[in-house]
Amino acid sequence: MNKILVTCSLVLLISQPLMAAPDKDKPLPPGLAKKVAQGKPLPPGWQKKLAPGQFLPDDYYRRGVVLGRPNSDGIISIQIEGTVVELFEHSREIVRILEGRR
Repeated sequence: MNKILVTCSLVLLISQPLMAAPDKDKPLPPGLAKKVAQGKPLPPGWQKKLAPGQFLPDDYYRRGVVLGRPNSDGIISIQIEGTVVELFEHSREIVRILEGRR
């Protein structure tokens, strides 16, 4: 009986870090971060690196303009250099990426 309890405890302890949430905020590479800090535009194709279900990095969020208040689900829209990104306000998890301006 003790062996079963010890084994279950070890499995739970080992599996906990594996089930942890992914890193929400990956910083931009140093060269891109420097360009963004200088106010230069992001390189073409940056949108391809984003996908629904991922978390929007702080650098992109600061670069964007919030388009109104959150809806009843807590989803906000922000515009980043001509691309509209819908995401959850508090977690910044991307829901949808729309092309064009609003």
